Amino acid sequence: MDTGLIGIGAGLGAGLAIVGGGGGIGRLASAAMEAMARQPEAAGDIKGTTIITAAFIEGVTLFAVVVCLLLALNTGK
Repeated sequence: MDTGLIGIGAGLGAGLAIVGGGGGIGRLASAAMEAMARQPEAAGDIKGTTIITAAFIEGVTLFAVVVCLLLALNTGK
């Protein structure tokens, strides 16, 4: 297979992973802010859960980007 197409596919895959992760964290933050506005007494619990969940989303996004880049590097040989 052409190495140029592999590079384009890896770039698109990494880009989609980043856009998806950013959208997920944005929706998470939006829902957390809305929940804290409705129940200010639960803000501490909501913040903790939000930080942990955002870290999981970021980890999955980073893993997807690394897989795309490793795939592009290893199949180009």
